[in-house]
Amino acid sequence: MKYITRSFLFALALGLLPFGVALTAPRAVAAPSPEGAEVYFISPKDGEVVRGPVVVRFGLKGMGISPAGIEVPGTGHHHLILDAPLPDLSKAIPTDDNHLHYGLGQTEVALTLAPGKHTLQLLLGDHLHVPHTPALFSKQITITVAP
Repeated sequence: MKYITRSFLFALALGLLPFGVALTAPRAVAAPSPEGAEVYFISPKDGEVVRGPVVVRFGLKGMGISPAGIEVPGTGHHHLILDAPLPDLSKAIPTDDNHLHYGLGQTEVALTLAPGKHTLQLLLGDHLHVPHTPALFSKQITITVAP
């Protein structure tokens, strides 16, 4: 029984290896974004003073939304960059407290943010969480969360 379990786990690890490599290594050809495509904030607006929870609505023009892991040409999913600069646009978008993934295709989120100033920026990623070429990202906005 131990032999079967180890063999199964080894085969599973080998089977998943290409996916891990695809998510961490730069890609030779990134998914294309159509000319004129745009990602932007519907709300909040740059400079706005808000109270929590902060409802952030994502806008997208010229492309569609599809969940992570599902490759559909001309689509992607949102990533919210919070209080950080854009990541390396040639690699998969990191997952941490500053790089929030909306891989189910969400177009809005309610965030609990500490009072004070915060920067927000949207970045569209393809089915593998890699920015398109050319990369589609919003203008960085600043909001203030009132106590």
